[in-house]
Amino acid sequence: MGERFKLDIPFWASAMDGVVDVDFAIAMGKLGGVAVLNLDGVHTRYEDSRPVIEKIAAADKSSVNAVLKEAYREPVKPKLIAERIKRIKDAGVVCAVSSVPARAGERADVAQKAGADVFVVQGTVLTARHSSRSYHQLSFDELVRACDIPVVVGNCVHYETALELMETGIAGILVGVGPGAACTTRGVLGVGVPQVTATADVAAARDEHMRRGGMRVAVITDGGMRIGADVCKAFASGADAVMIGTPFAGAEESASKGFNWGMATPDPNLPRGTRVHVGTRATLKEILLGPARVDDGSQNFAGALRSALGVCGARDIAEFQHVEMVIAPSITSEGKALQQAQHVGMGKS
Repeated sequence: MGERFKLDIPFWASAMDGVVDVDFAIAMGKLGGVAVLNLDGVHTRYEDSRPVIEKIAAADKSSVNAVLKEAYREPVKPKLIAERIKRIKDAGVVCAVSSVPARAGERADVAQKAGADVFVVQGTVLTARHSSRSYHQLSFDELVRACDIPVVVGNCVHYETALELMETGIAGILVGVGPGAACTTRGVLGVGVPQVTATADVAAARDEHMRRGGMRVAVITDGGMRIGADVCKAFASGADAVMIGTPFAGAEESASKGFNWGMATPDPNLPRGTRVHVGTRATLKEILLGPARVDDGSQNFAGALRSALGVCGARDIAEFQHVEMVIAPSITSEGKALQQAQHVGMGKS
């Protein structure tokens, strides 16, 4: 994404309120990644969001949707947006924030002035020809020109759609519709594409965009990754980075201490997510960088990626993006009968 925005490790934390608050964003940044703060979430609606998060986490299954809708009725406060960004930047780490398309124009200005390093526009599906009857049509060309910081948009799963988006001047694109553990889009709308296929198609669009003389647009696979193997497959499919939500909800530093819910879960008309309980499993450092204390691939994602590169003979991610891939539905179960029978290692889930 250019000289202005570089990470030590290619890992992003999703803009999920149960995962990312200011403290988590700082912790993630100090480990070399970046956590995206949701500007439409509870952390910019309430001066102290902790009681709200705790109430959502404590709600029983029959009442949690009502609790979520009530929590998100409080309006977003521009003053809190600026304060949250300033706290992250004062800690000396990179700051990424996200907005829904309907508010992207006004919030991009606030975010830039407050010192954010990257601005993410995120919806279930976005296109360069995005249109709406309920709010002013968002032009990514105009938004990119108005921003002095990189603009990342998503989500997308289609070659031609991705290519059109890249031609607007965006710096990054999020890949994925409905794969996340807390997302119900595929069940509610019946829309979705498997992540390996989607990533490969969007990566092909990136390569074509560069062939035509465009700058390299970062392809960020968003969601659907539980363990190191999933992360490695995303990069082998063409991703430049990955965005992860639910596994980070299990970090000791997460905002909710073990719960996660999708960005569209509180939608007052058609919720497309649910709250899931993950539990607190490890520190963020253990999940990201290790050392792993378990044998199921849920910790040390960066170490898994480095090892996969070595096993496949790739010197860097760019080379790893060109390794051969095969469709092997039984690859996680082949030869693992004892692990499955004893519920150890790869047989735990």
